[in-house]
Amino acid sequence: MSIIEKAASRIDRQRSNAVAVPVTVTVPADSADASLALSDREPVAVLEAPVAVAAPASAHTAAPDVAAPAAPAAGGARANPRMVDLDLAKMRDMGMVTAAGGRTTLLEEFRIIKRPLLKRAFGERAEGEMPPNLIMITSSLPGEGKTYCAINLAMSIAMELDHTVLLVDADVARPSVLRTLGLPAQRGLMDILVDDKLDLSDVLLRTNVDTLSILPAGTSTPRATELLASSTMSSLVTEIANRYPDRVVIFDSPPLLLTSESRVLASHMGQIVVVVEAQTTTQHAVKEALHKLEGFNNVNLIYNKTRDIPGIEETYDYHYG
Repeated sequence: MSIIEKAASRIDRQRSNAVAVPVTVTVPADSADASLALSDREPVAVLEAPVAVAAPASAHTAAPDVAAPAAPAAGGARANPRMVDLDLAKMRDMGMVTAAGGRTTLLEEFRIIKRPLLKRAFGERAEGEMPPNLIMITSSLPGEGKTYCAINLAMSIAMELDHTVLLVDADVARPSVLRTLGLPAQRGLMDILVDDKLDLSDVLLRTNVDTLSILPAGTSTPRATELLASSTMSSLVTEIANRYPDRVVIFDSPPLLLTSESRVLASHMGQIVVVVEAQTTTQHAVKEALHKLEGFNNVNLIYNKTRDIPGIEETYDYHYG
């Protein structure tokens, strides 16, 4: 049995038990056959606690209507990043991570998930390695909760005292970050890659969470794969990764088995997280998705949408006596 088959088999075993058990996959840089190595002890970026929650039903439905592009700043001057307000109360009601949501099971799970990712993001970087503060969230197929996980991971990291977060909607064929957050479509990533007169600050959205900014997907284009593979994209991700020393960049990527954009995007990333839907994703889909990432370092899995574990309460309540 190959390493990839072992990983998929382990996921299938946990499905029958209806509990969330971590699965971590890493790709050694010096692997002769570029196979994925399953490691239970201190892999490069261990996701030790999977996400035991379901994504909102609306998170992966139809693509949003594309809003008309905003007019450029008068006189060609660079505009300051625009401000948008996240409805934090609504996000909390949707089961998302918010600072005011109290100490929930979800919050604790993402605290555990983010810690090794942050350690890797700001650890030593090997020569020629992609910036490890660039983290791509993807899945095998739509509907597995990747956007939900990307938003929650970004919100959790935004609660850190020493880090800021940029959440990039890179699922350019089916953008859903803004829609999930209840925001209208805006110019964004694709517009920067098409129009060299646009600057990141022209399309960046600041939020009422001081440490969180959003880069929308922007205007849909049939040339998305070529644009993501371009030198302009390479320059952009380098700028995004290095502009601020405390920044973590979360990319919500297209599913691996539906588009070519996801593998192209992965070539720019320092860390990759694959969301696997419990009780639904097949071994075949997992193996095919992991094959798409052969040759990439720091590939990890989040086991998502598991049923509630008996005895675990929704909120924590500590008593000392």
